[in-house]
Amino acid sequence: MKAVRYILLALLGLVVLAVIAIGVAFFVIDPNAYKPQIEKVVEDQTNLDLNLAGDISWSLIPLGLEINEVEATLDNERFVALELLVAEVNFWSLLAMSPQVNTFVLEGLDARLQVAKDGTGNWTRIMPEGTPAEAPAQPAEPAPEPAPEEAAAQTPLAFEVEEVRISNAQVHYDDMSTGQSVVLEDFTLTASDIALGQSFPLNVGFRFATGQPEFNVVADISASLSANEALDTFAVSGLDSSFDLSGEPFTGKTVQAGLTGSINANLNDETASLQNLEASLANLTLTTNLEVAGFGDQPKLSGSLSIAEFSLRQLLDSMGQPAIETADPDVLKALAFSTDIGGPAGTVELSNLNLKVDDSSFTGGASYGLAKGAIALNLQGDKFNADRYLPPASEEEAAAETAGNGEQAPQQPAGETAETDLLPLETLRDLALNINLGLGELIVSNLTITELKNRVTADAGLIKLNEFSAKLYDGSINANATLDARSDNPKWSVSKNITNVQTLPLLTDLAEVELLAGGANINTNVTTQGNRMSALRGNADGEINFNLAEGQFTRMNLTRMACQGIALVNGESLTTTDWGTGTPFNDMKGTMKIDGNMLDNTELVAALAGMKLEGAGTVNLTSEMLDYQIGLRVVGEIHRDEACRVTEYVKGAVIPVECKGNFADDPAGLCSFDGSRFRDTLKDMAAKAAKSKAKEEVNKAVEEKLDKALEGKGGEQVKDALKGLFGR
Repeated sequence: MKAVRYILLALLGLVVLAVIAIGVAFFVIDPNAYKPQIEKVVEDQTNLDLNLAGDISWSLIPLGLEINEVEATLDNERFVALELLVAEVNFWSLLAMSPQVNTFVLEGLDARLQVAKDGTGNWTRIMPEGTPAEAPAQPAEPAPEPAPEEAAAQTPLAFEVEEVRISNAQVHYDDMSTGQSVVLEDFTLTASDIALGQSFPLNVGFRFATGQPEFNVVADISASLSANEALDTFAVSGLDSSFDLSGEPFTGKTVQAGLTGSINANLNDETASLQNLEASLANLTLTTNLEVAGFGDQPKLSGSLSIAEFSLRQLLDSMGQPAIETADPDVLKALAFSTDIGGPAGTVELSNLNLKVDDSSFTGGASYGLAKGAIALNLQGDKFNADRYLPPASEEEAAAETAGNGEQAPQQPAGETAETDLLPLETLRDLALNINLGLGELIVSNLTITELKNRVTADAGLIKLNEFSAKLYDGSINANATLDARSDNPKWSVSKNITNVQTLPLLTDLAEVELLAGGANINTNVTTQGNRMSALRGNADGEINFNLAEGQFTRMNLTRMACQGIALVNGESLTTTDWGTGTPFNDMKGTMKIDGNMLDNTELVAALAGMKLEGAGTVNLTSEMLDYQIGLRVVGEIHRDEACRVTEYVKGAVIPVECKGNFADDPAGLCSFDGSRFRDTLKDMAAKAAKSKAKEEVNKAVEEKLDKALEGKGGEQVKDALKGLFGR
């Protein structure tokens, strides 16, 4: 036993002597004396030139190293430099296998990274050319999985850091091949009492800048961080950060941004949470509370998200962006959004969704399938005036509108542009949609539409408008459409029914045109195919049937036109001056065949006062011209003007009217009395009059002969009988 005791004492003495020797070495040996040897070793082994300009010092308790003013150059240009590096570790903690860092200080770090025009970085030239590469390491045998008991017995990593301080650090990155430059400077970081299993404070600040485009970020971030000893659970609490954004994207303005809240993550359970996370940009503030379960492609989300009411105009102005030009300058000043987030794994569902756009409100829900990108949306709104959000009329449009009320605006020759495809077919084939939209009132193009319902579905390139219904101007509209984009020559079909829509207020609101009044009933069925406008027009095929039970041509007086022709026949002049501007009619109906760019109205009939309107015509969509030949057949008295009296010669005659011109022409000037066709009418009237006159002369001659031949009692009865027999 004494021998063992002596051995232990001897070993303890050796340890003490070793510690004393190390301590003496630390106090006696001056590391600065070895700076030339250190510099030479670095220069011999690398392409760097090392300059240890400052002092080097070390200590035993605590075990530490301090280096001042160090610079490494590469090809006579600075590669990296630092002003001060201090690293201190508790000596006894190393012996206890639980390292404790007393202090880590880094001041004045300056790193310069460059990429040459050929794309090579200067860091690739640190090692000399021709340095033999290390032989590839043989793949090591995989370590056996520890037994559960061994895994439980493993000691978790334990370390402590009293203080970390980095100040005045900067990194410059210049890419000569692209002209881009990136700078990270004024970087500071402070943290203290760092240990696993407890939270510690962290403060970070920096300035980040790019050269193309010129963009700057000045950041200040503070938070409390924590991680468990197994390094699978992390938390950020008390996050409070601010960012000043400036540069070319903001046209000289500085924009304030920020991020606050708390974040937790558990890598083992694959869960994360955002608690009262608030992100702000100028006057825009987004707040969310969110729970995430699963980090793969099928996460399950639950929580809420909201955007407080803000002005989009103010946001754009704060960011130095151009204002959105709208017809109403007071819109886009009150926007807000909120929703609950949930749904099964792999699907993001939005419920209790609320959207505010100025004085319009929308509610509903939505969902998005992460696997296939399927989108479902159900949104119902109270009212929306789309005209307020349209761009204001340009000076050219205003001039055209003014000219439309008077002289025709001069047309500028339009430069021809190459026709392109209308729809991205591949994108449409990937769509999976189920959209339901409803709106109490919609104002668009000055039209007021109510009780609007719209349902759209899309699946593998087959897109259907299953329902489009609305009420407008005392009537209703129902439509459905299909776009089959499964082939490269997509097929289109449209079916639309309009019932009792009052045309006068509709046309007045739509185009300020007072041309036609009455309740319109229109049935449309059209098919076409193609992916360019020219193909869609050229392949169009279908039919339009229309009917107006009671109505009026408000800017055309067809009665006056008919009376002009009748007065010519009667050889008299009209004395009426107050003809009015309209023509009432009953039961106007027609059928319009669609054949490519031509609309052929083969049948147009209507009942007017004393007349029957009959006509036919075409509409050329290419030239935007219409050409109608209308006949006003006289069937009774037309007007009280004496010169317009309907004689037996006039009754049954057709008064021709021609309607011809461009869509953009004044509707009041499209239709006029057709004098050239009226010549044929005059010939018919003349022939009828001559026939009537010849008949009168024959009757007179017969009566004279009968008077001579039948004299005496009973003669009158015989003459009447004979005239009845011959139908005179």
